[in-house]
Amino acid sequence: MVEKEKAAPFIGRAEELNALKRFLRKKTASLIVVKGRRRVGKSRLIEEFAKGSTLYSFAGLAPTEQTTAQSQRDEFARQLSEQTGLPEVKADDWSKLFLLLFEKIKRGRVVLLFDEISWMGSEDPDFLGKIKNAWDQKFKKNPELIFVLCGSAASWIDKNILRSTGYLGRVSYTLTLEELPLKDCSHFWAKLSQNISAFEKFKILSVTGGIPKYLEEIDPNMSAEENIKELCFKKGGMLVEEFDNIFANIFRRRSALYREIVTSLADGAKEASILSKELNVELSGLFSEYLDELTLSGFIKRDYTWDIKTGVDSKLSKYRLSDNYLRFYLRYIAKNRTKIDRGGFDIKSINHLPEWNSIIGLQFENLVLNNRYCIHQALGLTADNIISDNPFFQKPTSKQRGCQIDYLIQTRFHTVYVCEIKFSKHPVGMEVINEVQQKIDRLRRPKGYSCRPVLIHVNGISKDVIESDYFAAIIDMSEFLT
Repeated sequence: MVEKEKAAPFIGRAEELNALKRFLRKKTASLIVVKGRRRVGKSRLIEEFAKGSTLYSFAGLAPTEQTTAQSQRDEFARQLSEQTGLPEVKADDWSKLFLLLFEKIKRGRVVLLFDEISWMGSEDPDFLGKIKNAWDQKFKKNPELIFVLCGSAASWIDKNILRSTGYLGRVSYTLTLEELPLKDCSHFWAKLSQNISAFEKFKILSVTGGIPKYLEEIDPNMSAEENIKELCFKKGGMLVEEFDNIFANIFRRRSALYREIVTSLADGAKEASILSKELNVELSGLFSEYLDELTLSGFIKRDYTWDIKTGVDSKLSKYRLSDNYLRFYLRYIAKNRTKIDRGGFDIKSINHLPEWNSIIGLQFENLVLNNRYCIHQALGLTADNIISDNPFFQKPTSKQRGCQIDYLIQTRFHTVYVCEIKFSKHPVGMEVINEVQQKIDRLRRPKGYSCRPVLIHVNGISKDVIESDYFAAIIDMSEFLT
């Protein structure tokens, strides 16, 4: 059983915990799959959920060139001995280890966690089959057992568990863990939160996104600039080496191409055809698999545009680097990595980083899009009101001009909301009205549709913009950081 150690306060995840707690009321054993980006808090969530139950938690070894099936079994045996008091054994077969484990979990309320499941079975093709047999023949005999398979390699989990005939009908629930919403992020500033401006918090979030592990590393007593220096530009800083760990541990032998894809997307969203040309890679099913794997792993998003007349997604889509840390690393840390590793790099202010204003604009857009429920709430929209919503682009043709909209919402009431997202250290000025009106003028929409412009900001707007009465709604994102 896992010994309880003092951990950082658990923040957020109320909805996820409620979804899991219903399995405590079941009268039969449950097999649950949890997947999500590295550092998003998957195992921490299960530990919180398991309070009041007996928890056994096993984690696979991060794969290296030296990792073997036997070394994974030996590590499992070591963890089994540590948690149960059983003597450490040298097992040449997973089934023997699972039989030993069953003797400790066969009765009572038990939560059993296999963390980084793809690592555990990375070198043994029979691993998942033996888990299935252990479940069918032994584990599920305990009606109070909740068995959780957890991992960051989402595509591996989809292929080998969720879409596998061997696990058909066995998985009770699949939970994909996303970044924390804005309403929870402020809690990482603890008691100082009410004295820290939203603008400063958003500077940190432009680097970390809503990734709990990164937010746990911030020091509320330090400014945003000081925190970013410590985490990103100081030798040994957590976010200096994190990028290499992500790609080596999740994507392993194919990590080079994945790195090239996200590097290409660091400047902005692109269609798959443009990406393939830039990378000199054939636009094939294999390339689509790479994009799908990055999407499933939570690093990029595929944003479909759609036909406003029908509300149906078109074939046109763009891939967007939705992970704020990855973009910040690629734009600023990677280029200065050798200097950082030598301990010779320093920045006076993040505001002095090249093209910072445009990059932080993209980072802020990600935060808004990842928290679009805030926009829906501010506009009084519910899910059943919305036909489609996404970043929107319209290609130029002989009959229409091209346009790109930060975020467009189409409702069933024949209304489209054209949302302009602005991040600025100064109040947004009157020039924004012309920018938005040009997009509206270019947007091709059916007759009878209303078009309502919306301004989304974080650090204030000028008095002239307010008095112009141009925008149907002005949304201050700082209100959602409380």
